[in-house]
Amino acid sequence: MEVALYDHNQSAYDAAVEMMRENGKAAIIHPTGTGKSFIGFRLCADHPGEIILWLSPSEYIFKTQLENLKASTGGEIPQNIIFCTYAKLMLMDDEEIARICREGGALSYLILDEFHRCGAKCWGQGVARLLAAFPDVPILGLSATNIRYLDNQRDMADELFDGNVASQMNLGEAIVRGILNAPKYVLSVYSWQQDLVKYEKRVSQCRSKLVRDECDRYLEALRRALEMADGLDVIFDRHMEDRTGKYLVFCSSKEHMDEMLGHLDWFAKVDPHPHVYSLYSNDPGAGRAFDDFRNDNDDTHLRLLYCIDALNEGIHIGGISGVILLRPTVSPIVYKQQIGRALSAGSGGTPVIYDIVSNINAIWSIDSVEEEMQLVISYYRSLGEDRLVVNEHFQIIDELCDCRELFAKLNDTLTASWDLMFGQAKRFCRENGNLQVPCRYVTEDGYALGNWISNQRRIRKGQIQGALTEERIRRLDSIGMVWESTSDMRWERNYAAAKRYREKYGDLNAPAKYMDEEGVALGSWLGTVRAWRNAGGHQTCLSADRIQKLDDLGMIWDVLDYYWERNYAAASRFYLEHRNLDVPPGYVTEDGIHLGTWIYRLRALRAGTATGTPPTEEQVRRLDAIGMAWGNQADDKWERGFQAAADYVKEHGNLQVPAAYISGNGCRLGYWINHQRTLYKKGRLPKERIRRLDMLCRDWQAGNWEARLALVKAWYEEKGDLDIPQDTVVDGFWIGKWIVTQKKYLESGKLSGEQAELLKELPVGQIPVSQEDRFQKAWLQIYQDAAAYAEQNGSLKNIPHDYRGSSGCLLYVWVSRQRKAKKSGRLSDRQCRMLEEIGIEWEPQAKKTPGREADRALGQGKTLDREPDSAQDQGKTPGREPDRAQGQGKTPGREPDRAQSQGKTPGSKPDIEQGKGKTLGREKDGDQGQSKNQDGTPDRIRIRNHTSAHGPGIRGEHITFLCHPYRMVRRQ
Repeated sequence: MEVALYDHNQSAYDAAVEMMRENGKAAIIHPTGTGKSFIGFRLCADHPGEIILWLSPSEYIFKTQLENLKASTGGEIPQNIIFCTYAKLMLMDDEEIARICREGGALSYLILDEFHRCGAKCWGQGVARLLAAFPDVPILGLSATNIRYLDNQRDMADELFDGNVASQMNLGEAIVRGILNAPKYVLSVYSWQQDLVKYEKRVSQCRSKLVRDECDRYLEALRRALEMADGLDVIFDRHMEDRTGKYLVFCSSKEHMDEMLGHLDWFAKVDPHPHVYSLYSNDPGAGRAFDDFRNDNDDTHLRLLYCIDALNEGIHIGGISGVILLRPTVSPIVYKQQIGRALSAGSGGTPVIYDIVSNINAIWSIDSVEEEMQLVISYYRSLGEDRLVVNEHFQIIDELCDCRELFAKLNDTLTASWDLMFGQAKRFCRENGNLQVPCRYVTEDGYALGNWISNQRRIRKGQIQGALTEERIRRLDSIGMVWESTSDMRWERNYAAAKRYREKYGDLNAPAKYMDEEGVALGSWLGTVRAWRNAGGHQTCLSADRIQKLDDLGMIWDVLDYYWERNYAAASRFYLEHRNLDVPPGYVTEDGIHLGTWIYRLRALRAGTATGTPPTEEQVRRLDAIGMAWGNQADDKWERGFQAAADYVKEHGNLQVPAAYISGNGCRLGYWINHQRTLYKKGRLPKERIRRLDMLCRDWQAGNWEARLALVKAWYEEKGDLDIPQDTVVDGFWIGKWIVTQKKYLESGKLSGEQAELLKELPVGQIPVSQEDRFQKAWLQIYQDAAAYAEQNGSLKNIPHDYRGSSGCLLYVWVSRQRKAKKSGRLSDRQCRMLEEIGIEWEPQAKKTPGREADRALGQGKTLDREPDSAQDQGKTPGREPDRAQGQGKTPGREPDRAQSQGKTPGSKPDIEQGKGKTLGREKDGDQGQSKNQDGTPDRIRIRNHTSAHGPGIRGEHITFLCHPYRMVRRQ
């Protein structure tokens, strides 16, 4: 199959592949909506015969990504992916992790989707065990952010990928380059009446008549302005161009969502009867509302999906016309995730973002995105790359601009200065001995000190906006400021109890009535926290930071789901050991799980003979994949295998099924057909089943092993060796991988006696088992090319850049790499001696190329000196060659100017030359050929791609990478 990529993703993919080849790991950081998951699928498609493990926070996220891929490829998806969530990986022990790919073959690549989530403590432990089990497997990471903002700003690109970032792009850059459409941004307020009442009350309590009179004038102007302002029904009617489109409506909590659902009249002018869906759970796969919304194709009505935070991360929905943010406040991270739902690479039209806040002071500006855009635009223009700038701005419509200005003036008039309020706090501390001020406390002078203290805490936590410098924090600390509120201290006490429980028992599955030795009712508290999360409420008590802390401890948010996953893991272990799920009814695992009872109850629930919730379709599919028999176990399993065999024959014309093949209905067909052959040889396969298999495929008895061995023998007879490339496919079989596996089985005694004797008829010693063997053989092959060139030309000097030997490798590049490998200690002593025997120079004389020098280092005002050259050695000042030198293909030098005679540093450009528009020179930076602009910033690096000894590269083209703080761009 072929997975097409957008240009920005193609360049990121190429850079990541090269980086994984060189360093074994690469991270790609692109914003929401740019299609970065397709980069992972492209890697799978380019290596169809290799096993790739894909890790993700949620199975539903991965399922949605597959559906998007099917829409792009006409229904095709890679068949070489093993999928696992971080939560499931966390429950696996080392032995289970080692068995992940034992059935399918060696693991070739590992993909970490949303890799910043690997920073969670328990999830991170599972990932660490996985990486330890497969230390040599290349890793590709995908995420919209590499920073864990609520976890001490940890950079997961540094922790997991050692800083190997192949491509990085922020939201502003994606909009500037036209990768994401520039949105239409509508800003308004939906509950200004509450603000007006609040300010009226504050004005009435003001003791100063002068202040009250001034505030009354602002209040009167505000009333007139608000009366003339349009309501939200008019605003939606005016700006909602796609009146039958799909819109996501983000709320802050369940209570907030219930309140907002009572205001559907806002959309009455657009559609009196819109289709409305609500998603309460954090997991969109838990309810039908999400699927119903996605599948609603009625283009005669407006379609609205109200949700809390279920769609913030990882899940992209096609066909979204816009998003509506109904929120009190929100963090910048969640804010960008939510507006990203409306932006998508390759989508047409202009998405609309309605930023409708609950109060006039909670408006979070779009300025941060615009700042990102302006930085990118300035950078591109400094390089002369105006063609890359597609969008310079996007339309912002502020419906209440005048009203906000009046509110600001009114607030400034009423608000005392910070220093004045600090003086009141200092006075309270002096009189009471502490700063534990009640929330509603008002001083004798009428200052709301309790509210002010509370606001300082909230500002520091990032819950509201405000100016709280380090100096102010220090001053508050000096008078005994307690930054934790009473509820915060209760939370910390319960959280500490949860940590102790986790350290003692290994999980957070505390009984409902559990109370620890310090009197903390932990079981009750955990149940309350789960209820808050599942209901989407109590956002203040259960902030994103606290959710992250609980996740790091392995919080069980859904107890029933936790028990199901635990039991399913036990069933998987039973299946791996016994190759079936014929579990005795009374069977109990070593860790006390009543697996037999659980399996029996699942069958009864699905058959309707027991009361309770039957397993979902997804659970049934997963159980089928590990051999679950729902009725008569043996007959049902055989019929399912026979149907899968019939489908395989219809598609392939034979029953030579790969051992790890899994059919569309979840049947492990490779194992099943081999089992039928074994039963047939032992005379234990019923005649009726033999008859049906004979009718299905005449030569079904011929085993895969013998067929593959015959293909290997044919290769040996034709080629004369058994060094079969790993990606060699003959008649649908990956014989290169197969023969390596058989050699390992032979050495470990896993082959039958008959199979071992047949395999020994071949020269098994020629089979390269490890990747190191293959690299060594490839190195020797290219070494022969180098030796032949040295013998023919007398040395390894001046090798043409396009010269290729019999191996097909660019010899010039290979020799350069050997020099670098020796410097880094990656060449063996034997390899060094061999290269010296054919005359390699480890430190060749570098050619000097006249370059240009920058006037000043970036932002420092310093003059850069030129590298010494022959002119300088002779005491001459390097000059600039006449213009005709350029016409003769020469590199112009630098012409002496009046700067020397004026005491200026040679190489700095006089103002008069800048006025004439002359091109500044560039200074070559070492062997890498990196040049710099006049401001000291890197200009570009020009690299010729090549074929290395480790595998083919990209041939016959030059690629320029523009290096700057945002990302690396490939330009032909």
